Amino acid sequence: MNPRATLTETERVDLARRVETALEEDLGDGDLTSRALVPDEATAEARIVARRPGILAGLPAAEEVFRRVDPVLLFESLASDGERIEAGRKVARIAGRARSLLAGERTALNFLQRLSGVATLTRRFADAVEGTGARILDTRKTLPGMRRLDKYAVRAGGGSNHRMGLFDQILIKENHLAASGLEAGGAVERAREKAPSGTFVEVEVETLQQFRRALEAGPDAILLDDMGREEIAEAVRLRGSARTPALEVSGGVSLETVRGLAELGVDRISVGALTHSAPALDLALEMVLP
Repeated sequence: MNPRATLTETERVDLARRVETALEEDLGDGDLTSRALVPDEATAEARIVARRPGILAGLPAAEEVFRRVDPVLLFESLASDGERIEAGRKVARIAGRARSLLAGERTALNFLQRLSGVATLTRRFADAVEGTGARILDTRKTLPGMRRLDKYAVRAGGGSNHRMGLFDQILIKENHLAASGLEAGGAVERAREKAPSGTFVEVEVETLQQFRRALEAGPDAILLDDMGREEIAEAVRLRGSARTPALEVSGGVSLETVRGLAELGVDRISVGALTHSAPALDLALEMVLP
């Protein structure tokens, strides 16, 4: 299990809200099919099974779904978030009223499949840079309303979280420079003056000229956006052995290129695909009648 695959209290509160909204969306006034076909007193057991190998994430969400559908249901986790699972692995067991199992099935799987997909793709990137010292970071390119859970899944997969939103760090990007009329170095200096003390300040640069000026201004991190390998290597050389500020690479990073970028000596590699393009991991709920 990845030791970072635990929900924070804020994430738990957010999870409860997301589950409530998802169940309202799916159940509405109730499951018409189950009401018509399944006797109210019928009981059953169900198991959630992986059909493909991957990294598991989202069990707390699945448990919350079934708890809200029917507090009497028994939910037992048979695996842990952050764990590498093989096809055929049973990851959870649920027992109780058959109607309740059917009512929660799709919503629980939707959470599990998406979050496990994010964790699985993240682990592939993290494994690709293992031993280089570079960390894989997510971005704000998340499904609206799912950001905290998406970022939890990134941690479950061995990645690290970038800023949560616009409110917790400063990241000066190209459009900020255009709107403010400032250049990269001047923008860093202005941000230091205006932001609360201790605020993390990062600036995005696209050329080595911008990089040199930003370096003089002393940000906490410099984002090298869409730079070529030679430019990135030169930026690492100019930064020197102090490893301050942190250097981050972003833009068009793939599983084929990420290792080579990490070996150039950068500290962070942000990958939007972790949350905007991760394929869902195939899991299924199988009913077992008594």
